[in-house]
Amino acid sequence: MKSSVVQDILKKNAHFVETGGYKPFEADKFPTKTLAILACMDVRLIELLPAALGLKNGDAHFIKVAGGGVTDPHDSVVRSLLVSVCELGSEDIMVIAHSECGAQGMNADSMFEGLAKLGIAPEVIEECLEGDFDYREWFAGFGDTENYVKSSVELLRNHPLMPSHVRIGGYSIDSHTGALTEIC
Repeated sequence: MKSSVVQDILKKNAHFVETGGYKPFEADKFPTKTLAILACMDVRLIELLPAALGLKNGDAHFIKVAGGGVTDPHDSVVRSLLVSVCELGSEDIMVIAHSECGAQGMNADSMFEGLAKLGIAPEVIEECLEGDFDYREWFAGFGDTENYVKSSVELLRNHPLMPSHVRIGGYSIDSHTGALTEIC
């Protein structure tokens, strides 16, 4: 059964399509600014980030994940950025963290407590903790935003599959004002 929120979204979507609401957003799959942006999934950035950067639909690829950084050279974030570069023509990558990021203070123990409260059986959690994959590190937040951005940029710049012509920079955006600060 769909929630009332999802039902409302489906209704609004049908109206959007019927009335041609999509027409102002029509764009090609290739980013007109040859730009890919890696940013956090924080809801405050949905409209603020593109507006603060002066970007419109079709200008850039936006890859959004909790924390807005790269934690593993083989994760889907790197895959998405490589697709943007190699298949769709991006030549610049901006890694953009933000102020007051919830992922910064993430704690593996509180994540597991939250999962248990949501009905994940204790034995399932225990199996995960005893397995080969390090869930504690996976759920851990990052400490210093600047260092997190620098390490993400460094990982991308040194990735063996990242073409050398791609320019990669790190930034932080203020979650309230949209002010962008260059980190590296």
